[in-house]
Amino acid sequence: MAIADPAAFIRENTRLQPVPHAPEISLWLADEVTPIWRMTEEELGEMGLPPPFWAFAWAGGQALARYVLDHPLEVAGKRVLDFAAGSGLVGVAAMKAGAADCLCADIDPFCEAAVAANARANAVALTFVGHDLLQAPPPDVDVICAGDICYEKPMTDAVLSWLGRARERGVRVLIGDPGRTYFPRTGLDFLAEYQVPTTRELEDLEVKRSSVWAMP
Repeated sequence: MAIADPAAFIRENTRLQPVPHAPEISLWLADEVTPIWRMTEEELGEMGLPPPFWAFAWAGGQALARYVLDHPLEVAGKRVLDFAAGSGLVGVAAMKAGAADCLCADIDPFCEAAVAANARANAVALTFVGHDLLQAPPPDVDVICAGDICYEKPMTDAVLSWLGRARERGVRVLIGDPGRTYFPRTGLDFLAEYQVPTTRELEDLEVKRSSVWAMP
């Protein structure tokens, strides 16, 4: 179902606020999960949808954004893909760290408007693609950033396989994860660990230990 005005929906149901673990970035975020989840289903006329990932700064993405901001040489002057971008948090971080450009990719119908609003709020330029990148070879970029991608096993397996193909082509692959159930315990290089402020509503914890990894 087409969305009448996703930008207006975002303005009316979120507020611009600093990201807890990357306060130099501000995003249009919701304060509570359940109300905006319900309103998203009403807006789309469909029940049983996944949560609106674009409306929150999830722990893995916050860790990855912090890492990129603190290690700008990872992205400076490079072409970056923020995969499963959600709010575009990591893309914003990449551009603030000096990336040449950043493509944000997500299939959620609200994400394009969310990414655009968050790019404007942080005075950076981001491009967006809304189709499923897993159905084609990885795009021609230098770095792929992927935060919070290990929620479900089939999707985790598909994404990691796709990222592995990118790595075989020489793309730098950075992954941010707060210890999700299906996150692989082996085969990745550990880069950094952070104590990320979050909420009990999102993660059942007020602080979530989250790490950043690279595909070797």
